[in-house]
Amino acid sequence: MKHSVQLILLCVVVLGLSGCASTQMQEENPYADPSQWISLPPTALKPVDVFYLYPTVYARTSDTASIYSERDDATLRGQATMAFQLQATAFAQVANLYAPMYRQVDAATVLSLPFDQRDSLLQQAPLEDAIAAFDYYIQHYNHDRPFILAGHSQGSDVLKLLLAGYMQEHPEVYARMVAAYCIGASITPAFLAEYSHLKFAQKSDDTQVIISYNTEGPGVTEPNLIVSKDALVINPLNWSRTEEPVDAQNNLGSLLPGPNGNPALLAGIADARLDLSRSVVICSTVEGKLPVLASSAHFPKGVYHSFDYALYYANIAENAMQRFTAYQNQ
Repeated sequence: MKHSVQLILLCVVVLGLSGCASTQMQEENPYADPSQWISLPPTALKPVDVFYLYPTVYARTSDTASIYSERDDATLRGQATMAFQLQATAFAQVANLYAPMYRQVDAATVLSLPFDQRDSLLQQAPLEDAIAAFDYYIQHYNHDRPFILAGHSQGSDVLKLLLAGYMQEHPEVYARMVAAYCIGASITPAFLAEYSHLKFAQKSDDTQVIISYNTEGPGVTEPNLIVSKDALVINPLNWSRTEEPVDAQNNLGSLLPGPNGNPALLAGIADARLDLSRSVVICSTVEGKLPVLASSAHFPKGVYHSFDYALYYANIAENAMQRFTAYQNQ
């Protein structure tokens, strides 16, 4: 009897320590802290989620500053929140929006490197945070719902790495992915050949695909630091891979500054045509109509990278619904 009591007490101690260890492991993930999320719905009201990573909003103030941001930087949070409002909200009608803060590489640093060297920086703090946040989201918030990945620029580049690694290692999670909007990144045939579980979108309603494009005005001849020369691209107005032009009348709405300076949905102002030789979408109808942004200083005149979401905002929203409907009907 005495030995039985001792055995029971030993089991209680072991189980208690195990429970403490489990709790400690959870606490070590920074995304257990709700303050590390830009958007964290208290209740999931919709049948599909979006996991969103914001574009590059970090720029070093001096050469001695770290090339990586911190998640608790107030300026970074403010700019990341603004990007969320201008981009991720395109998915709000169809999905619950989850958006973590994540550490970024300084804009000038990443753009100064050749494409084949950028991943080495992104695979450190940015990807570490993205994987920690996404895994915590899957374990604690997703509850086996289908989901959409969405990002822009550096956010899309990090999602590309998450698709390559995490999704390959977790096929049961990947099976629930409706699509990945890696807008403003360069998805190349070589990348898809290396990671054969991934594929690029071919039309408006295929699922478990990557959607990506970069936008320019007509006549740009200088190198675009964002676009690899062989990047795959899809037209955000008709979701075609051909160079057939699509008139601005088919644009359901661009999210741009209205008459009072606040963002307004302006329909029918941005057309779209693929230029496969430059691997971009050409928009010929907005020259002189776009605001000057600080981020534009990194790109040649006529590169509309900062407006990839804004110009085709409502069509992205419609397409997310199309792809989710197709996913449900599979």
